[in-house]
Amino acid sequence: MSEQSICQARASVMVYDDTSKKWVPIKPGQQGFSRINIYHNTANNTFRVVGVKLQDQQVVINYSIVKGLKYNQATPTFHQWRDARQVYGLNFASKEEATTFSNAMLFSLSVLSAQDGGPALQRQVQNGPTSDEIEAHRARQML
Repeated sequence: MSEQSICQARASVMVYDDTSKKWVPIKPGQQGFSRINIYHNTANNTFRVVGVKLQDQQVVINYSIVKGLKYNQATPTFHQWRDARQVYGLNFASKEEATTFSNAMLFSLSVLSAQDGGPALQRQVQNGPTSDEIEAHRARQML
């Protein structure tokens, strides 16, 4: 398989509703935690965020991470990003899970931003987890 999870965390997946000026669940009536993974497709070096509801295993988000995406850690447990249509938010179960996710997101963004230039990859990857850290994290999750 050419796609592997580089992190896993529990979070509520939200979107910002411009009309009510409030954060709401991404799918109406779908409150509660989801298992959020960032997957790395090693064949074409792409990344995506996938969230599956813990309660009923429904996919609530499947979002391709693109070069230049602006990722904002608004609080220690609430992070957000936007595209042309929507503002997405993740309300994490703990600071530790938020940190795990943000490290993987920043790693993904650094890899994507460095794809056009060689030396930038070495400089920017230092902001994200090393391959050893990712492997150690995967090993802990398997226990």
